[in-house]
Amino acid sequence: MGVYLPFMYKVITDSDITFFQQIVGVDYVLHQSHERFAEYSKDHTEDLVFNPDIVLLPKDTSEISRILSFCNEQKIVVTPRGAGTGLSGGSLPVYGGVVLSLERLNAIIDIDQENFQVVVESGVINEVLQQALDHVGLFYPPDPASKGSCFLGGNVAHSSGGPKALKYGTTRDYVLNLEVVLPNGEIFWTGANTLKYSTGYNLTHLMIGSEGTLAVVSKIVLKVISKPKHTILVLASFESATSACKAVSQIFSEGFSPSICEFVESEAFALSAAFTGLSFQQDEKSKAYLLIEFDGNYPSLLEEQVSELYKYIIPMGCIDMLLADTSEKKEFFWKLRRSIGEATKYNNVYKEEDTVVPRATLSILYDAVKEIGARYGFRSICYGHAGDGNLHVNILKDQLSDSFWNQEIKQAIKEIFLVAKKLHGTISGEHGIGYVQKEFMPLVLNSVQLDLMKSIKKVFDPNNILNPGKIV
Repeated sequence: MGVYLPFMYKVITDSDITFFQQIVGVDYVLHQSHERFAEYSKDHTEDLVFNPDIVLLPKDTSEISRILSFCNEQKIVVTPRGAGTGLSGGSLPVYGGVVLSLERLNAIIDIDQENFQVVVESGVINEVLQQALDHVGLFYPPDPASKGSCFLGGNVAHSSGGPKALKYGTTRDYVLNLEVVLPNGEIFWTGANTLKYSTGYNLTHLMIGSEGTLAVVSKIVLKVISKPKHTILVLASFESATSACKAVSQIFSEGFSPSICEFVESEAFALSAAFTGLSFQQDEKSKAYLLIEFDGNYPSLLEEQVSELYKYIIPMGCIDMLLADTSEKKEFFWKLRRSIGEATKYNNVYKEEDTVVPRATLSILYDAVKEIGARYGFRSICYGHAGDGNLHVNILKDQLSDSFWNQEIKQAIKEIFLVAKKLHGTISGEHGIGYVQKEFMPLVLNSVQLDLMKSIKKVFDPNNILNPGKIV
């Protein structure tokens, strides 16, 4: 069960379960005795666990509609769920009730090469779509670290980004239209399959980033682009993390336009290497790295950019620059980078903060994180999408007491967020607010903004059955 069942919500009965079985089939109503049941009680957020009462696995929009209509009438809590790779607790069933898993909605419905669009169901895995597009020379850029398992519906719910967001933008920049199901069961499309849209309020963009609190996304129309034919990747090591952070904005000031610019502390790479078993020998002088990629259709131009980049970043505190000139070397570095999150939490309890600031102030944020950590006595592992000012701060519990971890650490996180706000940034760039960050929302949004969000929620979900306890 969840932590608390407010009086307005109904406890699920045997007759309710029978009704759900009639909709989705007996095999797709999972009870606590089911071998997979436990996985729906958690996502990748810290070590939090909340048990639902049942898990439903509908196969299409019609079944979702019937489920929501019934739950809305009966005041039964529904928590939509994608792949469960979220980092803010957005899919945690904090009030128990129904977990509505979208894993069976996994069809790529259409790849429209003529209009550079795709239509997919929300349970399609990000990388599965990328691979399908690769066969026809098309490209969908948003690529979160969990791209091998995360669902596109979850990407829409959080407006996910990834390394290539620097050049190509986040999920928000590629969604053209959405089929959604309201809490009362009504089904509609939010917009049109067009590159331009100026027809009243943009309901499509309202849904993006709403974390399943307004409606359930069942189908998605995405814009895609031509795939660049070539990429070139370099790993630049720096004598200090601050120097690496400062170099980021200077690289852009010099006129370079990388497709990716990732910041990684040396300790983060060490953890990842140990976790994956990859052999990565670091120079003791190297305290941080920038993983920089250029892409395009002409290899000679890319090589020229890398050659020029080397000249510029040496005076910025760069010690050395390694060129990944084969697909194997590129894959090696990307496996190191994408495994940092898993490596950080391996055998450790952690809290991951998703701060984002204007790019030129990244070094200020980084230094503040380390100063706050020294003052409060915690260790942090920092890495992230430096090119767009997005710094992931992983705070490790190590030997800290439970009382400190559950109480004082919140004040430290608050201080980090206030620094981000002072720098004209905010508390989440791509992970969302969900369950764990909602208490910090008043730090960056005033009462007018929060009241508007609550009012919007009430319009879409007057009975507050859909993913309650999230965002606001």
